[in-house]
Amino acid sequence: MRHTDILILIDADGRRRAAISHFLASSGIHVEPFESMTELVQRWPRNGVILAHDDGHAVPTLIGRMTKDANWLPLIAFGVEPGTNRVVQAVLNGAIDYLEWPFGETEVRAALAVAEESHDAMGNARLREGMARSRIQRLTPREREVLVGVADGLSNRLIGERLAISPRTVEIHRANMLNKMGANHTSEAIRIAIEAALVS
Repeated sequence: MRHTDILILIDADGRRRAAISHFLASSGIHVEPFESMTELVQRWPRNGVILAHDDGHAVPTLIGRMTKDANWLPLIAFGVEPGTNRVVQAVLNGAIDYLEWPFGETEVRAALAVAEESHDAMGNARLREGMARSRIQRLTPREREVLVGVADGLSNRLIGERLAISPRTVEIHRANMLNKMGANHTSEAIRIAIEAALVS
C-alpha cells in the first residue's frame, strides 16, 4: 500500500467534512474523516496523507505533534479563500501543499503525488528530528548548556568559564549528557543537537 492510498481528513465543520468525504470517495480516494486532532491522536494511522483544514493553528500543532512523537505523515492544508499570508505560513510551518476549498479531483491527485514524492525524504528528516528532540529532552538545563558549549567547540575549561563552574563539574555534566543521550562520543552528541535544532 502506498502512503497516499489513505487521505486523513481533519475538519471541525461537520457539513464541509461530509461534503469533502463524499466528493473524494466518489473520486475513488479512500477518506478517513476526523473531527479534530484530538480524535486523530487517539487512533493515529500507520500511513496516509493528512488533509487538514487550516484554522491558523492546525498546521503548526499537527507538525509539532508529529515531530514530538517521531511519527510523520505528509500534511496538505486547505482553506476557504485563504490569503497569501495564510498559505505561506502553512507551508513554512511544514505543509507540503495548500488547496483552496472547493477543490477538484485533479488538484487533490496532484497534491497527493507531491506527498508521495516528498514522504520518504521529509518523513526521514522529521523522524530524525523527533528522535533527536526526545533525546535532548532527557537532559537537565545545565547539561543542555554544556552541550551547546561542546557544539561551539569549547574546551571543558572554556565551558566552565562561560557557565561559571569548574572544568571538573563540566566534565561530570558532559559524561552525564552523553549517557542520557545514548551518544558514544562528542561528535554524535553534536549531530543529535543539530538534528534537534538546539544548535545550528
